[in-house]
Amino acid sequence: MKYAVVSDIHGDLSGALAFQKACEEIQPDRILCLGDILYHGPRNDLPDAYAPKKVIPIMNSFTDKIIAVRGNCEAEVDQMVLSFPCMADYNVIPFGRQNIFMSHGHIYSPDHLPPLNQNDIFLSGHTHIPTAEQRNGIYLLNPGSISLPKGGHPKTYGILDESGFTVYTIEHSVYLRVIFS
Repeated sequence: MKYAVVSDIHGDLSGALAFQKACEEIQPDRILCLGDILYHGPRNDLPDAYAPKKVIPIMNSFTDKIIAVRGNCEAEVDQMVLSFPCMADYNVIPFGRQNIFMSHGHIYSPDHLPPLNQNDIFLSGHTHIPTAEQRNGIYLLNPGSISLPKGGHPKTYGILDESGFTVYTIEHSVYLRVIFS
């Protein structure tokens, strides 16, 4: 199973289009969206290509493949225009002998983990900083932000499969990688 992973689009058309293009090329089985899809939020600068109405049809084109969780910038009105569920605080997906626990990162985070088993995957966004590491037997993965990266990082998305997690720039260059043991 191959998952494309995206977080923190924040209504940015260029980020949504870059992710759509990446998905056309890699043909993921599923798309995992870690929230903050349409609204930029009061703490973020307005994205250069802020056009949430144009992001809606792009994200809705993934309806049959997407599993999404609520970010701290999601609101009920977002669910009214998105054709896939996006208001769950977290989701748990079986992944071989592991589980993927996906959360935006504002409720559960790498510093406040839910109950997980050895080698489980904690997948989150929120920080806009890509992460691919194992800590205390748990994989901590974050695709960064496709639109508003922080900390000097580039715009990124992730690919998760049986071998590991890879963070790519929007130019499709490998940025970070962790291999599952």
